[in-house]
Amino acid sequence: MQKPNQSLDVIFSFDGLTKDPKLDVVLFIIFLVIYIFTILGNGGLIILVMKSPSLHTPMYFFLYHLSFIDMCYTSVIIPRTLSDILSKDKTITLLACAIQMYLYAAYFNAEVLLLAAMAYDRYAAICKPLLYHVVMKRRACHILISVCYSVGFFDSFIHTRNIFRQSYCNVLVISNFFCDVPPVLKLSCSDTSMTELVLYAVIGVNSLVCAVIIVTSYAYIFSAILKIQSGHGRHKAFTTCSSHLISVGTLFGTLIYMYMRPNSSYLNDQDKVVSVFYTMVIPMLNPIIYSFRNKDVRRAFMKLI
Repeated sequence: MQKPNQSLDVIFSFDGLTKDPKLDVVLFIIFLVIYIFTILGNGGLIILVMKSPSLHTPMYFFLYHLSFIDMCYTSVIIPRTLSDILSKDKTITLLACAIQMYLYAAYFNAEVLLLAAMAYDRYAAICKPLLYHVVMKRRACHILISVCYSVGFFDSFIHTRNIFRQSYCNVLVISNFFCDVPPVLKLSCSDTSMTELVLYAVIGVNSLVCAVIIVTSYAYIFSAILKIQSGHGRHKAFTTCSSHLISVGTLFGTLIYMYMRPNSSYLNDQDKVVSVFYTMVIPMLNPIIYSFRNKDVRRAFMKLI
């Protein structure tokens, strides 16, 4: 039996995405391009919302925070990953690993909750258009955003605290390129059944609540759209929701796949690819999805130019 080690001197190392040095160069270039586009796309959308009076509405207030969250949680992961690709030393201390996991999970949880808030905003806009600015007034928007951040950071604290209270043995190679929950939890020497139970319970409750809000909102939205007489009106109403639906589908699909499975069923290579998708690709795609499919954003961009 290996001796458990619970001190802050514990050192983890990342297995990385590949063992081939030639592929490392390719991955470095790909990830760097993804990160640049993510920062430019989301940062540009934030500036556009701030500078354009026509976008000072609840919908774009939430989109502003979606872009901010995407920038934050990719910045927690990608710069460190780029550094590890160039370095032979892919180690990380227990404290640094805990901080990375906490910040990543906090922003990721906040984004899931924010997508539910955005679904409610679309419901109010389409189903209660005359009361929209009463229901979604400034104070209500700030309360919803505060709840998203507060719950996200609190849930992340619970998970991170439980995971890093475990005992870890001497062989600490994380089968991923960052400190994600499942691969770190697999390294523990102690019984992780209670930690996994809490993890699945909290994620399950949050996901269920968000899913109920989103599904209920869109049930009312689709019902209202079908009652619209003109085809142009139905198309316009559906267009305002399509970008959000794409974001919800991609994020919730990866969330369910990665975190709602038993700890023993994780497949290293397959899960690494999925991790790249939801930590790097989705944050890069969100500003593209909301920009190219949105006439208001395109019009505001042209005016700003």
